[in-house]
Amino acid sequence: MKKDPPVSVLVNIGFGNVVAVSKVVAIVSPGSAPMKRIREEARESGRLIDATEGRRTRAIILTDSNHVILSALQVETITQRIQEGKHGIGAEEEDQG
Repeated sequence: MKKDPPVSVLVNIGFGNVVAVSKVVAIVSPGSAPMKRIREEARESGRLIDATEGRRTRAIILTDSNHVILSALQVETITQRIQEGKHGIGAEEEDQG
């Protein structure tokens, strides 16, 4: 009998961009010096993914593959979406202003 592949749970991080919840290690605020350093190191090494669509970065998502993802949504919004099950591309776009 053939098994179906495991389904990844995705969370919308703004503008139709999604991230696999199982790959997220941390969601952090971008303001501190260490976070700015992490962002710059990721940019220099080609591990930075900018999903802000040119808007201000409000959250930095760190993954288990050492990639750094920038989001225009606030940390609280992304966390709430994960906890409440508001996943996928169809989730409402809020908190981007």
